[in-house]
Amino acid sequence: MSGHSKWAQIKRKKASTDAKRGKVFSKIVKEISVAARMGGGDPDGNPRLRTAIEKAKEANMPVDNVKKAIQKGTGELPGSIYEEAVYEGYGPGGVAILIEALTDNKNRTVSEVRYLLSKNGGSLGEAGCVSWMFEKKGLILISKESTDEDTLLEISLSAGALDMKNEPDVDNYEIYTAPEELFQVKDAVAKNKIPILSAELSMVPKNTLRVEGAQAEQVLRLVEVLEDNDDVQNVHTNFDIPEEMMASP
Repeated sequence: MSGHSKWAQIKRKKASTDAKRGKVFSKIVKEISVAARMGGGDPDGNPRLRTAIEKAKEANMPVDNVKKAIQKGTGELPGSIYEEAVYEGYGPGGVAILIEALTDNKNRTVSEVRYLLSKNGGSLGEAGCVSWMFEKKGLILISKESTDEDTLLEISLSAGALDMKNEPDVDNYEIYTAPEELFQVKDAVAKNKIPILSAELSMVPKNTLRVEGAQAEQVLRLVEVLEDNDDVQNVHTNFDIPEEMMASP
């Protein structure tokens, strides 16, 4: 799990940088619109929308942008219609790659994903080739500076969390929940006045694959270029890479 934990931390830092140039904003707007279109505009009755709005708050997105994204999703305002797409494949060293996208042109997106994979030592696979290697779980990140491990463990497990990780050389605790228990656990942590860095649904690998050296560098580069694609929302992998390489992806 160390690779996944460390990458979750790196992605959060990267998102902060991306937000400054609008990339994160555009992806969150897409997610909000799709969530509102599929489950309605009320976040209290639409967990996916609530998660997307929480991401918007973390990225300091203006409230007006969130409101307009919801209205585009519900049809109150005109806007593009985005479809969900999931692509599966392999990266350098045989690591599993699971890519979640929102797109208004699936032909364009699959072509771009295939190109990015092949250019960076990977390959696009058939549907189902790697998805079985992952489990959907809620993931909550808490800074280790915010509280002690025993206190957080008691709060999270009492609220229904599945597990909590305290990986060495990682700045955050990781709380894992069943998808439907994410907000219940998040709210319990928040009620104890413990700051929450992020709370989201994630595809967590059941097992990890160790990659090192040049292959590790290729994997990190591949994930980075995939995540930079405008249509790609999330990239999940099962890599386990040495800490010293993860520090500067």
